[in-house]
Amino acid sequence: MKDKILEYLKFAKKKLRAREIQQGIGSNIDIKTVLEELQTEGKIVKSNNGRYQTIENSEYVCGRIQGSEKGYAFLRLCDGEDMFISEYALNGAIDGDTVLVKEDMVGSCGNKKEGIVCKILKKANEEIVGTVKVCKNKCFVIPDNKRIPEEVLIVGNRKKGVKKDQKVIIRITKRKINPVVDVLEGKIIEVLGNKKDKGVDILSVAKSYGLEESFDKTVLLECEEISDVVDDSVIKDRVDLRGLKMVTIDGEDAKDLDDAVSIEILENGNYKLGVHIADVSEYVKEGSFLDKEALKRGTSVYLIDRVIPMLPKKLSNGICSLNAKVDRLGFSVMMEIDKNGDVVDHDIFESVININERMTYTDVYKILEENNKKLKERYKDFVDDFFTMKELAKILEAKMKKRGAIDFSLGESKIELDENGKAVGVSEYKTTIANKIIEEFMVICNETVSEHFYWLGMPFVYRVHEEPKEDKIRNLSVFLKNLGYKLKVSSKVYPKALQKVLRDAQGKREEKIVSTVMLRSMQKAKYTTKSQGHFGLAAKFYSHFTSPIRRYPDLIIHRIMKEFLRGSFNATRRKYYEDRLEDIAKLCSDNERIAQDAEREVDDMKKCEYMKRYEGYVFDGIVSSITSFGIFVELPNTIEGLVRLRDLADDYYIFNEGNYSLIGERTGKTYNIGDEVRVKVARADKDSRQIDFLLVGKSDKRKKVHRRRKRKSVIRDGNFKARKRKRKKDKR
Repeated sequence: MKDKILEYLKFAKKKLRAREIQQGIGSNIDIKTVLEELQTEGKIVKSNNGRYQTIENSEYVCGRIQGSEKGYAFLRLCDGEDMFISEYALNGAIDGDTVLVKEDMVGSCGNKKEGIVCKILKKANEEIVGTVKVCKNKCFVIPDNKRIPEEVLIVGNRKKGVKKDQKVIIRITKRKINPVVDVLEGKIIEVLGNKKDKGVDILSVAKSYGLEESFDKTVLLECEEISDVVDDSVIKDRVDLRGLKMVTIDGEDAKDLDDAVSIEILENGNYKLGVHIADVSEYVKEGSFLDKEALKRGTSVYLIDRVIPMLPKKLSNGICSLNAKVDRLGFSVMMEIDKNGDVVDHDIFESVININERMTYTDVYKILEENNKKLKERYKDFVDDFFTMKELAKILEAKMKKRGAIDFSLGESKIELDENGKAVGVSEYKTTIANKIIEEFMVICNETVSEHFYWLGMPFVYRVHEEPKEDKIRNLSVFLKNLGYKLKVSSKVYPKALQKVLRDAQGKREEKIVSTVMLRSMQKAKYTTKSQGHFGLAAKFYSHFTSPIRRYPDLIIHRIMKEFLRGSFNATRRKYYEDRLEDIAKLCSDNERIAQDAEREVDDMKKCEYMKRYEGYVFDGIVSSITSFGIFVELPNTIEGLVRLRDLADDYYIFNEGNYSLIGERTGKTYNIGDEVRVKVARADKDSRQIDFLLVGKSDKRKKVHRRRKRKSVIRDGNFKARKRKRKKDKR
């Protein structure tokens, strides 16, 4: 209906009443609700006299507001440009709101577009997390979101029990229409605790992103009805693989184990790889409270000291988790792979499995690379299998490199907390051959499943990574040229060309910088119903099948696959999925980005907390980025800080945008990406998530650099390896 309305309005090219639109599209159904939804989505505009037209044919633009600490804002447009919105033109809009804006040609900011907010289509941040500030007889809340620069005046009776420095959630009750007269007002709806209490800082971030740890009673009651053991009645039509030797390989602290692997060498010399995935769809039925809650969450979120799961723990850590020595329901993919890494035969079926051993990345690494005799003796029945897995993983890795898959060498952070939840250590996490084994096996399994159901013509959810946009590749080419690397630019760029640059930069000081800038030039991967390939993996077909405990896209395609295999898929079910899948895919993509943002913000916050104790200390680092306002320097432990341009007092520096460098006007001194420098920690602000450095000079690694003192009571990040497993297992 929406598509018909939009098509008709575009064809008409004029304003029409609802009745005229209804007659034009030949509909007997009242379309007022659909028109309201299209307005909220910013696709059509309703005039004062009740007539409708498309945004493209109107004088308005639709976009999302991005606020600033100084009060003004920008409208993020779909073409990548920004429109400036002054504080006096926001008309009550705040950061995150979707708004309708009329361009004001008489702008005050030079050539940049400037606009006025005419209507708020969708309000965001109606609930805000902040810190209580008491001033005389009034109570205010300072929002954690610095893009909402206004303090919120608290109204209502609940403010009486609130104390200074408490973290609270407030609901906005009054918007600030006139910036001179009005103030933001809100009511406190939840008190999280004092900002210095253990875990309150991370909880505040989770709440600010709308992430909820607890589940509704209806969900938990439904969950309680599920048995803790596999019932014999559900395994009679499944392939019994309980006699097949298989293991899980995960981080030490992982509890939601959703994949196991088995391997053998066939008589013809080929490998028979089995990837066995938890059959979550057997327990989370379509339309149930569990299913609705899982869709709403979309993904599990792995923060430093906690997991916010997609499914309740009874499922995610219990009956769905592939724990060792117990029967579990599985979805198995058996693949015959030749010496070139090609899948020459495969089979997909429902199974019942029993995991022999629960292995860890650390133990498998010690067996394969350190020849640990104690572990070899303990797992003697599996040692040969581990070496066979390593052999196959190397073959699959070589095949992916040959076809052009891009492997970004970006160091991920490992954050350690003490018993009070304070950050006491930050270092770079190193992946090993054990991680690589699982990563390669999951990728080949996802490809196999995706291609199989593509050629069957089934409705499906694909994991798509589109080709980078031409303008971004051109900018990347200029950047690489200034570092001495050649990237041929045409109307189309191939993964192999980018892979070659990364290979040439390997082992050099600018390796990480090249990877970072190249990654920023890529488009974001997303879920969609159209198979458009995965650019980063250089794969024609790709989907996410291997993690249904923590990702809803995997769960929904499990359902589709099961219906097909059981012969219950029909025209009615096809219509159902065709109508719903694209919306589900979009929601999952949106939830994934929210989870990534929350995880990144918690990491940044804890890095600032850690560096606070080192204010005044000097460290060696490398210039990771240069902008018009300063130099970003990254330390060996992955922490990044900013040397502000105004703090470079020895000269007046000019930013060379083409070379991404700073050049001293008087001295001619230059700073380039990849330069090794020494910096002093000037300020580490946990609230703003910012670390400021002062430049001491060029790096001299012969000088003694401060090392972190060993501290007692260090607790390793309990969810760290689980997050590594989540991010690395499916690669992207």
